[in-house]
Amino acid sequence: MKLGFSTLSLFMKTFDEILQIATDNGFEMIELLTEGPYNSENLLNNKKLLEPFHSYDIEVNIHGPTVDLNLASLNEGIRKESVRQVKKTLDLGNEINANFITIHPGQVGRREEHLRKIAIDFSKESIKDCVDYSENFKSKISVENMPWRFSFLGNKVDELKDISENTGSYITIDLGHANTTPQKGEFLNIDKISYCHLNDNHGEKDQHLALGLGTLDLDLLKKVKNGIIELNDFEQVLKSKKVIEELV
Repeated sequence: MKLGFSTLSLFMKTFDEILQIATDNGFEMIELLTEGPYNSENLLNNKKLLEPFHSYDIEVNIHGPTVDLNLASLNEGIRKESVRQVKKTLDLGNEINANFITIHPGQVGRREEHLRKIAIDFSKESIKDCVDYSENFKSKISVENMPWRFSFLGNKVDELKDISENTGSYITIDLGHANTTPQKGEFLNIDKISYCHLNDNHGEKDQHLALGLGTLDLDLLKKVKNGIIELNDFEQVLKSKKVIEELV
């Protein structure tokens, strides 16, 4: 397995520090989380901050912004702004030679089935717009599966496949999110998987625990070709890396 980690675990460190830590600990990839000061527009306006990405032989993927955004919003203004920020993230990916831009498919704010169906259509429309924008870029859009809650879109295998097939997007599989659903390992059978988020939980909610601390079937890791350990503490990242190395 080609292995990396999310920069969430080293939040607020410089890119040079992050890339050096990744190198020192034998990681081949990172996933840059573009939230807060790492948002795409800030980085594109301060390109000197991006220089370290051209000095390390590490594969880069990006997690697009999600805070206060919703590609499936029933509010057109929020939906358009969400698309605009994903496109800015594609611009950033082009600048640092990133492979994939992981995005969330969105959510619906009211617990009504007909509104959820409308939101799915809006989600596909927004994602297709972003995929079309990426046509001439190396960076490609990859849609992440979500935890098992009515409001979250893309948390069923068929729903995620439908999104991918109708937009041309790739798929990012979060094994922790999958572990909260009835389908669990079935998500790994979807075509066009870019990479997987690796984290654990007790099957009831999204907890982002280190691998082995929850109920995730660790044998699923044997099916993963490209994995990003997605945790908020780097010591837990290293513990999860050890679990993977002992298993795989």
